[in-house]
Amino acid sequence: MKKNDRRKRKLQEEACDYEIERTPTTRYEPDYEEGLTSAQAEEHRRDGWGNISVDPPAQTTEEIIKENVFTYFNLIFLVLAIFLIIVGSFRNLTFLPVIIFNTLIGIIQEIRSKKTLEKLNMLNAPHATVVRDGKTSRVNSESLVLDDIVIFKAGNQVCADAEVVHGSVQVNESLLTGESDEITKNPGDHLMSGSFIVAGECHARLDAVGVDSYISKLTLEAKAMQKGEQSEMIRSLDKLVKFVGIALIPIGIILFVQSFFFNGDPFRSSITSMVAAVIGMIPEGLYLLASVAMAVSAMRLAKQKVLLHDMKSIETLARVNVLCVDKTGTITETNMSVKDVVPTSNYKKDEMQELPKMLGDFAKAMSSDNITMEALKEYFKEGTGKKAESVTPFTSATKYSGVTYEEEVHVLGAPEFVLRDDFDEYKEEIEGYAGKGNRVLVFGTYDGELDGKALTGKVTPLGYVLLANPIRKEAPETFAYFAEQGVEVKVISGDNPLTVSEVAKEAGIANADRYVDAATLHSDAEIADAVANYTVFGRVTPDQKRKFVHALKDQGKTVAMTGDGVNDVLALKDADCSVAMASGSDAAVQASQVVLLESNFACMPSVVMEGRRVVNNIQRSASLFLVKNIFSFLLSLFSVVLMITYPMEPSQISLISMFTIGVPGFFLAFQPNKERIQGHFLTNVFLKALPAGLTDVLMVGALVVFGKTFGVNTTDISTAATMLLLIVGFIILFNICKPVNIFRGVVWGGCLTGCILCIIFLPKLFAITGMSTKCIMLFVVFSIATEAVLRYLTLLVKGLQKGYRKIRHREE
Repeated sequence: MKKNDRRKRKLQEEACDYEIERTPTTRYEPDYEEGLTSAQAEEHRRDGWGNISVDPPAQTTEEIIKENVFTYFNLIFLVLAIFLIIVGSFRNLTFLPVIIFNTLIGIIQEIRSKKTLEKLNMLNAPHATVVRDGKTSRVNSESLVLDDIVIFKAGNQVCADAEVVHGSVQVNESLLTGESDEITKNPGDHLMSGSFIVAGECHARLDAVGVDSYISKLTLEAKAMQKGEQSEMIRSLDKLVKFVGIALIPIGIILFVQSFFFNGDPFRSSITSMVAAVIGMIPEGLYLLASVAMAVSAMRLAKQKVLLHDMKSIETLARVNVLCVDKTGTITETNMSVKDVVPTSNYKKDEMQELPKMLGDFAKAMSSDNITMEALKEYFKEGTGKKAESVTPFTSATKYSGVTYEEEVHVLGAPEFVLRDDFDEYKEEIEGYAGKGNRVLVFGTYDGELDGKALTGKVTPLGYVLLANPIRKEAPETFAYFAEQGVEVKVISGDNPLTVSEVAKEAGIANADRYVDAATLHSDAEIADAVANYTVFGRVTPDQKRKFVHALKDQGKTVAMTGDGVNDVLALKDADCSVAMASGSDAAVQASQVVLLESNFACMPSVVMEGRRVVNNIQRSASLFLVKNIFSFLLSLFSVVLMITYPMEPSQISLISMFTIGVPGFFLAFQPNKERIQGHFLTNVFLKALPAGLTDVLMVGALVVFGKTFGVNTTDISTAATMLLLIVGFIILFNICKPVNIFRGVVWGGCLTGCILCIIFLPKLFAITGMSTKCIMLFVVFSIATEAVLRYLTLLVKGLQKGYRKIRHREE
């Protein structure tokens, strides 16, 4: 690890304990236009007053190695290996190379994934605009120091506690306080770290950085909670591993005691049979396979410039059946342009100044804190030179902005919010323009005083400003993919619903003509009914977006939410899976699980396909592992009940595991697979594995009983049992490879060939011996019966599953 990384890590660890030692330093109150000098900034940094993040540091390479080596099951394997060495059964140590190889793969893949994601995190690190030596520059937020002058604009997250020294902003502190109301901050007011700037622009002096900031106390708790979150697949694997880990010790002890003390078997054979049973019950490669496959997926997505904030989002995206998207930035380009300005009947050309120049004065008075205002500034460049006395910035709650002049007040905003009771008078005209895909804003005079709250006085509309975002070229193809995959798309926007509907139609979104004005939805019941029946939602408030997500989840949907603005943050946090555009606000990026670094929504199909590929293939390969676990567990119980010695050796279990489970499972986990995920992971895997596991137990159990009846020695039975399990294993593997393509055929054929070669050339290593005539006859009979038993047990399990679903459906 580099020296700087070690120093940063040390600071982070100290910060995590809230005991970081700092040298007392001189405080400064720089002019907002000049900021700190470079020397002052360096002094604060040297004294330990930098804005070092207290996020729990990422795992080091050393920690990754320890986590993979010192596991519970590796300890079990070590103990089993010691037992085998003690009794001199070195041949049965064949499982050790597999365990070592598995551990090395896990370490290598995690380190590679760590390096890849660290590079992306560096690209995606939070930044801030700082004033130093009278110059403005954009720096990493961890480069800030105490007393720095930072410029905050709409969409920025406040990265350290600060005091406003110039300008005025509206702040959303919902992630800190739970209250979604926007608060106006003027010079002298305090900005809490972790809050988001919704509108306006200000210069603020940092007065608490790093560990001292308010957000630092919340960060560790939030990160700790996130660390505990796991996907359904990983939770299922954890349950399986925990059950096996608890069960195998008492079963192993019972098998040894029974074999050595009750059956009178030699100490050596008692140990080897016990070890074989325990090894068979351990899913040694399953958890590793899942971790490696997900790590590889994260790296694949990284190459497509997609950053995953957590691994569980891969699985969640694969299960998504409702995708909520915003119009701007997802369906359309983020840039907006003014198409035209249309005077109303209230505009008197002979008595008033030119309408474009009036809008030019308005735009000049406003700050460029959103794309709408940027478009207005670009289009209305000429003005009359009129000076503004005060400015009211746009907010998502009031949906208007205003400028107060000496003789009059001008407002610009959404027609319904600006015109209010008079909207019906102009509705037909406005909807005519909106029906052509334009976003319509009303510009007019206001007969009251602006206070940043909802308008109460009368607005006389002078003109309609028509704006539009161009449709993304790749949007129709992207939404066509989701339609094919059965993923329902909901368009949630703050714009006029008719406008959004027209844009959605142009993008090829199914049922885009079914739209509703969210302003008419007042109760939770109305929202629930709307999300079930409509596709396009206009005039949606930030709080409503969140309610839409909740309503969809309550209806049993798996919801993905895309967004790029501050107004999307609450919904992003509550969605099953959240996707943000990196070009959007810091708030949306940090609240999301998936970040599209190139802000290209067209890569979403490949993200979903990657999720489906990894989960479906892990699910498919997991059933291979579980066959062995079910068989070993049930055969162990069978041996205990009938007071017989476990009939197999560890080396034989290793041969079966290698060629019917481990090697094919690993290769099949990386095959393309576009099927949608359905059902619960553990249930799906268990039901697929159960027929084969039961077949193994029935065939081997019957072979042991008949073998003893006809006086076949235990060595022959052990070999015959191994052959039977290999037959069942390759039948199951062939079924899992369906539909068979060249790659799957090569995997199946290669494993079969490798197994045959090991039996021919390494029989002693895997305890394969010649069989007596009686044993061969029994083996042939049970081999023929194996396929039929497996087939009928599979049909039985499927029938029971189908019957259970019917009963459950009736109850619902």
